[in-house]
Amino acid sequence: MLTLRRPQHETRVEIMPLIDVIFLLLTFFIYAMVLTVRADLLPMQMQAFASGEPATVPPAVTISIDHAGALFFNREPISLDQVLPRLREVQADAPNTVVYIAAEEHGTQDRLPTFLSLYDKLAYAGLDIKLVGAPSQEAIGQGAANKLDR
Repeated sequence: MLTLRRPQHETRVEIMPLIDVIFLLLTFFIYAMVLTVRADLLPMQMQAFASGEPATVPPAVTISIDHAGALFFNREPISLDQVLPRLREVQADAPNTVVYIAAEEHGTQDRLPTFLSLYDKLAYAGLDIKLVGAPSQEAIGQGAANKLDR
């Protein structure tokens, strides 16, 4: 009887299709990570209460000092002499107005004299002033210590 023998082929693994699949998966995961949106705030249903009151934010005014030392009242240029009368006008309409003083981080000139003059005028007028800035490391440490003391 005649038997047909097939020649023995050496088994080999083709690496090129494997590399193509690996790159396809890598591309998919890279795009998936880039397009992923972090959910910092998730919507939730709030229950309505009969005793509830709507939250109201007190009106605020920002006096800022730019990098060149110029003053701005709610992003409008203003001189130092005009700040207090303008604040009096705003407080006549809304007496609980909060005053914030902010300065850009880096500047081309010394803005301390402008800041001190502004702060002196506002403090002498008896206004409650809030300074805008990042907390220092000491304040961060004290905040954590105060939470532990409670």
